[in-house]
Amino acid sequence: MKEFDYYLFIDYSENLIGYLIIEKGRIKELLPKIARFKHYREVKDRKLYLKNISKTMKRENIKDCIFRLKIKMVINSPEIYADIAVFLKNYNNCIVFISVDDKQYSNFERFVEVIDGKDTKVVKESELKRGSFEYKLSLVLDSLLNIERLKC
Repeated sequence: MKEFDYYLFIDYSENLIGYLIIEKGRIKELLPKIARFKHYREVKDRKLYLKNISKTMKRENIKDCIFRLKIKMVINSPEIYADIAVFLKNYNNCIVFISVDDKQYSNFERFVEVIDGKDTKVVKESELKRGSFEYKLSLVLDSLLNIERLKC
């Protein structure tokens, strides 16, 4: 099994796009803190869930475990892609795992190949195995996007 230096997650939620980068060394610290996280679509009382997850994020200092995080309106997506391009160029000696929203997968895969395709693995969000640590980490961004979306 290939071990990655960084895990990058890109996701959309209605009119928002965001990315989250986590260093491999912070994963063991982060996983126990996010054990209660679920996919937003699977939750029955969504408002209560987001309220509780928001409190958990503050209490557990989850953002301190994140290497980089940015959430913007979709209209500002070039800024997100520029950040990712700079990250991939600056860390081209690292092995990077990237999970991207299914709808953007083919375009993003080509984007990564142009920038640095050799040490980067791009997977569709739907291909993440339920219960895997990659899936659990993707729930952090999913939750952050939904919290931000409902603030608006």
